[in-house]
Amino acid sequence: MNHFDQESIVYGVIRHSPSTREVIAQNERRTNWAALQSLPLGVDDDWSLLCREMFAMPGQHLLNGTYQTQIIHFAASYRAVEYEWETWLRQFESLLKSMFWVSATVHLETELSGKHTFSWQADRGHIPSDAELRMSCEWEREAGFAF
Repeated sequence: MNHFDQESIVYGVIRHSPSTREVIAQNERRTNWAALQSLPLGVDDDWSLLCREMFAMPGQHLLNGTYQTQIIHFAASYRAVEYEWETWLRQFESLLKSMFWVSATVHLETELSGKHTFSWQADRGHIPSDAELRMSCEWEREAGFAF
């Protein structure tokens, strides 16, 4: 099996606790929605690894899934995305820079190199800007034991 036959699964969540003032909260949620809408439909010719279809966002109303925290979730299946992981992360951070959020978590599951969890935190909340983002990574790998 060559490395292009390997499947990689990427999934996660972006969390935002918007302002308690309803008008400001709606504006922040609209900004996040617009950032997702700016992504291409499907993987495009410019080698975009993120696409609009992989993201979902509940409505703004309590009964539509947004109590206080806005939850934007995403998932995709790729062919050996770990070989392009730096590009994927760069594109994801570019998306984060255009959004309001307090934390983001990405899970990468690969056949060869195990599971990785990438996390971003913005304790005071990130506002759209080109400010540097800080990411941490945890790696989990199951090892077989010979008896």
